[in-house]
Amino acid sequence: MAVERNPEQELLPKKKQSATDEEKEKRRKNIVPEGLLKAEMRPGAGTEKPVDGDQVIYHCTIRTLDGVIVKSTRLEAGGKGYPMRQILWKSKMILGLLEGIPTMLKGEVAMFKMKPELHYGEDDCPVAVSESFPKYEELHFEIELIDFSKVKVVSEDLGVVKKVTSEGEGWETPREPYEIKVRISAKTGSGKLIFSHNEGEPFFFTFGRSEVPKGLEMGVGTMTRGEKAVIFVSKNYLTDSPLMPVVEDFEDVEFEIELVHFIQVRDMLGDGRLIKRRIRDGKGEFPMDCPLHDSLLRVHYKGMLLNEENEVFYDTRVDNHGQPLEFCSGEGLVPEGLEMCVRLMLPGEIALVTCPPDYAYDKISRPAGVPEGAHIQWEIELLSFEMPKDWTGLNFASIMEDADNIKNTGNRLFQEGKFELAKAKYEKRECIDTFISFEVSVKTTTIDLQVLREFNHVNPQDDEEGKIFLNSRNSLHLNVAACYLKMGEWRKSIEACNKVLDSNPLHVKALYRRGMAYLSGGEFDEARSNFEKMPTIDKSSEPDAKAALQKLKQKQLEVEKKAKKQFKGLFDKNPGEISDAGAHPIDDNKAQDEGVLKAEEESHERERDNQKDSRLDEDEDLHEAEPPRRGLLSRLWPFSSSFFMVGQQRCTIL
Repeated sequence: MAVERNPEQELLPKKKQSATDEEKEKRRKNIVPEGLLKAEMRPGAGTEKPVDGDQVIYHCTIRTLDGVIVKSTRLEAGGKGYPMRQILWKSKMILGLLEGIPTMLKGEVAMFKMKPELHYGEDDCPVAVSESFPKYEELHFEIELIDFSKVKVVSEDLGVVKKVTSEGEGWETPREPYEIKVRISAKTGSGKLIFSHNEGEPFFFTFGRSEVPKGLEMGVGTMTRGEKAVIFVSKNYLTDSPLMPVVEDFEDVEFEIELVHFIQVRDMLGDGRLIKRRIRDGKGEFPMDCPLHDSLLRVHYKGMLLNEENEVFYDTRVDNHGQPLEFCSGEGLVPEGLEMCVRLMLPGEIALVTCPPDYAYDKISRPAGVPEGAHIQWEIELLSFEMPKDWTGLNFASIMEDADNIKNTGNRLFQEGKFELAKAKYEKRECIDTFISFEVSVKTTTIDLQVLREFNHVNPQDDEEGKIFLNSRNSLHLNVAACYLKMGEWRKSIEACNKVLDSNPLHVKALYRRGMAYLSGGEFDEARSNFEKMPTIDKSSEPDAKAALQKLKQKQLEVEKKAKKQFKGLFDKNPGEISDAGAHPIDDNKAQDEGVLKAEEESHERERDNQKDSRLDEDEDLHEAEPPRRGLLSRLWPFSSSFFMVGQQRCTIL
């Protein structure tokens, strides 16, 4: 029988064609009357037939009309014994098979008679054959359709393809350097068993360490926990590995896989120093149910030195009478490495964290028994967490009170020199790893839940509330500007000041802060313009403006002096001669003394600048902080008492 196109399809409304659709239409123009005829030799089973995008596995024997075999996949007909494995309209195939195979049932054997235009004689045929091949003759194609199925294309060149046989749970998939447990067997395309790890303990490997063939690892990387699949891997992706050495005879290998379990292992910094290893799953979906935002956290933890003895230096279950540690994230109260990892835990999860000293106790007080420069290991269990207040439904006074509490925490962090954390508090932004975007990365990003953004939804009801609202928002912007300035990001500091000046061009404090930012960046004309404008708005700011202008003058003179020294003598030589700019003998002792004096002078100057900032940044009164009280957190975290000043200290610098 002739294989023809369905005329009803041509009557349907035409949709926008993709590149593949255009290719199909272009190639189908080569179909000639009676160019493809089919004779059923053995019926198949079922009613389903392959469709575009399906993977088809079939044996093929090609004969001339006289019965001479010119090509075959079958061993008895001179082939290698491996069936063809292709994806309809994705693999490179002859037109006659693309049109004929979709008419077949699983297990069916059919004979297709093709004119040259339908096989290798087609213009621009994508499949190459030898010069001796009779591609301009009519040929018989004997096809046995062994199997067909929906598949996921893992590699663009179709060298790795996955067929799901049983769906898994969740959506998280393994990635480097996760630890994987699988039940696995492998066989050739002809069905010969290569190996099996389906009995006893599952096979264990670490993702990304070349412990399994590259193609297999790529396929496993698309699987979810509990999923069963067949991963078809072509020869190009069968790299040498402890699981299976390279065997030249294999063109294709089918791996039957059950992903029994995987352990989430995260390289938090991307350099192998801070590693979080999940040893017990928590409840919920990662990362949606993690405490990504600043939250009140309750954890049990055990701290150990990373040495041969794994000496325990603190255990909440022993040293705190079984009570957990409670702390608020984003406030610098616990080691940075511990907090980074807890933010990526689910309630009930237990994780083992190895941490370098600079993310452990180098920046906060070290507990007894932890030597300087020691690497740490924590075993952490996240019991629960409470999210911060939602301003929805709160009245104006409650919102302003919460904003003040957040601002006061930021002030305390600023006073401690933790400018990045302080900035995050003012903006109510939490820093987390970009693998929250489900990619492993060493970079950090922020969640756009800013206090300043939430202020857009606050609606003052009268002039008095409007004044309070505006002052609070401006204060936060100026505090952010102060943090950026301390962090050396003077352009971002200017942007923060501009947000205040856009709504109030006569804001003296914003002008001063922006002028200091311009000064820090060496843009002296812009800085001078800001400082000179201050007294015209508020006469009381004249002393601060004069001091700032004097500092600007000194810095400008230093820059000019340095430039003159650098280029001194550069143009004093005759043409063709080279002068060493600034190359003059200097007395070492004199240079050292001058360096010490200059460092002391700069230190005093910074102190004076901070005092000036403190008078200009807030309308609050500066007074001494009360001695910190030892509360619950202090008792649970005895070596961090220096941090318990939240809400007790008000300062004018911020």
